Formats: sequence, C-alpha cells, structure tokens
Amino acid sequence: MKTYTEYLAFQTEQKEEIIPITKQVGNALGKSGIQDGMILVSAMHITAAVYVNDLEAGLIEDIREWLQGLAPEKNYRHQATGETNGSAHLKNLIMHHQVIIPVSHGRLDLGPWQQIFYAEFDGQRKKRVVIKAIGI
Repeated sequence: MKTYTEYLAFQTEQKEEIIPITKQVGNALGKSGIQDGMILVSAMHITAAVYVNDLEAGLIEDIREWLQGLAPEKNYRHQATGETNGSAHLKNLIMHHQVIIPVSHGRLDLGPWQQIFYAEFDGQRKKRVVIKAIGI
C-alpha cells in the first residue's frame, strides 16, 4: 500500500466560480504511480466544494442558479460576526467538500461524462484543494 499527496492552489477572479479539475487530479494520480485504489479530492475551505458531474455549460449555469435559490445572498446570522459569506457556507453544505474516485489500471475510474469540479463560493483569495491517492 502506498500514498501520495498533492495540493492544488486557486485564487479565483470572481467571488463564485466553478472550475473543472479532472486533468489536474489525473496528473496527480499519474505521479503517484498507484494502479488500483482510491483518490480523495477535498476542498480545504468551508466556503468551497468539490463535486462530480457533467462538463456542460448549461448544466453548470443551472447548478449555479439552483444553489443561489437554495442559499441566496442575504443577511445571515453568521454575518453578525463581521463575515459576509453566510451563503458560501450553506452552498458548501449542499455540494459537500470532497469526493472519492476509484482508481483502476492507473486511471480515474469515472463514468463517460463524469468530470471533477472545484466550486468556489467565497473567492478572490488564496484557496487550496488536497489530493490524496491511496492504493497499490
């Protein structure tokens, strides 16, 4: 059994962005040398998310609109602490902060349309994602 860890860094230009990261995760897996196991991809911030879905522009906009409806920008109690990101925290809870992808034959074992995404909900500052591959 072996492990490999790599970090991705982000500083988005906008407060909210959805970024495809399948290629970066696949590259990290290649560096790991792992042929069979799992790879964890986890946002290291509570105002961001990592998820798997289809890389299709209309769907991405639908997801953004859906999240805005569930967690709109408003004056949340959290913001009494001086923060302005209550909506971002709720979006993280909806989308979750990590995914685990199976690894088979040295490749990400994703379905035909599945891609990995980093979703930033409180950006324009430095953020990180940890990638942890575990296997043989």
